[in-house]
Amino acid sequence: MIIIAAAASACLSAQGPAGPSFDGARAYAHIQQLVGIGPRVAGTPGAAQARAYIRKQLEDLGLRVEEQSFDARTPLGPARMVNLRAFVPGAASGGRLIFAGHYDTKRFEDVTFVGANDGGSSAAFLIELARVLKQRTNARPIELLFLDGEEAVVEWQGDDHTYGSRYYVDQAKRDGSLQDIRALILVDMIGDRDLRIKRETRSTPWLTDLIWRAAKDAGRPEFVEESTPIDDDHLAFLEAGVAATDLIDLDYPWWHQAGDTLDKVAPESLKAVGDVLLKALPDLEKRTGSGGP
Repeated sequence: MIIIAAAASACLSAQGPAGPSFDGARAYAHIQQLVGIGPRVAGTPGAAQARAYIRKQLEDLGLRVEEQSFDARTPLGPARMVNLRAFVPGAASGGRLIFAGHYDTKRFEDVTFVGANDGGSSAAFLIELARVLKQRTNARPIELLFLDGEEAVVEWQGDDHTYGSRYYVDQAKRDGSLQDIRALILVDMIGDRDLRIKRETRSTPWLTDLIWRAAKDAGRPEFVEESTPIDDDHLAFLEAGVAATDLIDLDYPWWHQAGDTLDKVAPESLKAVGDVLLKALPDLEKRTGSGGP
C-alpha cells in the first residue's frame, strides 16, 4: 500500500543501535487501511477482508501464519469465525509468549461503526510489533494472536462475547499446547489520543508489575497506577492457569460510538505501548525462562 510504503521510509530513522524500534506511524497507517474496509463484524465479508489484509502483512514479513476457524454459536445463529496465528522464531525450542488482540468490530444495525480504536488499534499494533520482533533476536518463540469474535453479537452477557479466545483456550487444552504458553499480553483499545492505561485488577500481578516497571523506566506516563477490572479476552487464559495481563484504556468517549474514527487515535499512543512492551520483553524472557515463571 502507498501509505505503508511512505511510513516505511520513516522507519529507517527509527532504528537504534539495538535494531528497529516500534514505529507508531506505521501502526497508524495499518489502522487507516483497516478503517477503510469499514465494519469488520465477525462472520461477515468485512472481517474476511480485514483478515486477508492482516495475513498479507504478516506473510510479507516472512512469518508463518495459520488460520484457526470455528463455528460459533451466537444469539443470532451460527457464525464462522477465524483466529489468525503468526509465529516468530526464538532461540528456545519450546515455551512461547503470546501477544494478542482482537480484529473484529462491534455489530450495529443503525450506525456505521469502523472501530478505529476498538478493533483497529489492537490489530494494527500487532502487525507493527511483528515487524519489530521479526528483526529481533528472541530468546523464545513468540506468537502473535489476532482474535476474532471478541465483541458481543447482541449484548455482553452469558457467552455472547470473547468467542475467539475461549475457542483458542479450549483447543489448546485439547491438543496439550496450553502448558507451553509462558505468558500472554493482551492489547485492546490502545490508540486513544489521551491514552491512560490502568492496571487491570484480575491480571497476573507479576506480569502487570513487570510491564509497569518498564513503563516507569521508559518515562511513559500513559501507564498509570490506578486500577480497574475489565472483562476481556485475557480472562479465558487466566481461568486456564496462564499468566496474562490486559492493556486497555476503556475511558474512551467514543467506545462503541460512531465517532470511533481515525481522527480519535494517534501514532504517539501506539508507539508508547510498543516502546514499553519492547522494553519489558527482555525481563519477560528471563522471568519465563527455564520452564516457566
